[in-house]
Amino acid sequence: MIYFDNSATSYPKPYSFYNNIYKAYLEYSFNTGRSSYKEAMKASEMVFETRELIAQLFGFKCENIVFTKNCTEALNFAIKGLVEKGDEFIISSLEHNSVLRVVNRLRESQIADYKIAEYCNDKSEFISNIEKLITEKTKAVICTFASNVFGVRVPVKDIGELCKNRGVYFVLDASQGAGICSINALRDNIDILCTSGHKSLLGAMGTGILAVKEGIQLNSVSEGGTGSLSLELSQPEALPDRFESGTLNVSGIYLLSKGIEYINRETPQKLLKHEISLLRYLYTELEKTDGVKLYTEMPDTENFVPILSFNFRDYSSEKTAALLAEKDICTRAGYHCSGLAHKTFSTLETGTVRVSVGNFNTKRDCNRFIKVIKNL
Repeated sequence: MIYFDNSATSYPKPYSFYNNIYKAYLEYSFNTGRSSYKEAMKASEMVFETRELIAQLFGFKCENIVFTKNCTEALNFAIKGLVEKGDEFIISSLEHNSVLRVVNRLRESQIADYKIAEYCNDKSEFISNIEKLITEKTKAVICTFASNVFGVRVPVKDIGELCKNRGVYFVLDASQGAGICSINALRDNIDILCTSGHKSLLGAMGTGILAVKEGIQLNSVSEGGTGSLSLELSQPEALPDRFESGTLNVSGIYLLSKGIEYINRETPQKLLKHEISLLRYLYTELEKTDGVKLYTEMPDTENFVPILSFNFRDYSSEKTAALLAEKDICTRAGYHCSGLAHKTFSTLETGTVRVSVGNFNTKRDCNRFIKVIKNL
């Protein structure tokens, strides 16, 4: 099998991930923060250490790292935690439904409204598109680090600076950059970062992260047992307890730590360089293949993550992906839960075939893919 669907979920994982699966469930299947027996204490220590790894990776305070089940849940916590009656949000025209559907629900409920800033390749123009929409009602700008369909990155640092200067929050969906790109909350003026654990952080499904800058108060979205303040009727105010009701995915968190440890050993820069080099090779070969239509420019390490979209001849994207699947090549077709991005890139009528390479892909995988495409 050739796996080119890493932007959905990374596969395979590092050997250290697989080598620790048994240990994850044998030694870390205990509730944290609720008991004093040694197994539970060991699990609590591990969860704390994983928070520290994440905090160091992204530049947040350890106690402000919240574990969620995925990035979508983290984004719901962030957006609904910030919102007050009459607020407005600004989102980009690249956003995934994990952002669009949340703000649209707030609009339908007449709680808040949203505006869409049109993405364009000219960074200054894109920043201007955002700035023009900011009003006294604007609560936050919510933006993806990179398109999950076309791989283009947004100017995160510039958006963060704009938000800081205009006194609005900056919420970043880092699902398509965390682990392979440099992201720092202090440097980039990120107020809230949301990401998945199972993509380029190389962790397990069922893990996600909500990271909040110190001093930001979020309303709770769900309530329940936290192991703290058990006699109080109200949800605890402090993070991470405020958003960690119920039992954590402790075994998954342990495996996530193995993914992050691997990233720290290899370095995000090295991982990105390898993945973009493969993508550039694929791009070059696809560009000279009859019948292939590419939708972005030649990728590089500064402006892209390792994702590209294409279509082939007059085939539907689903047909192309199905033909590739018959040859054991895994891609994704359709709209990728991001109708906004397809509208921006004028592919609403067709969708696209998405190729997303990972750290464990090779040039041999690319050559096999190209050979199959040329013989479809």
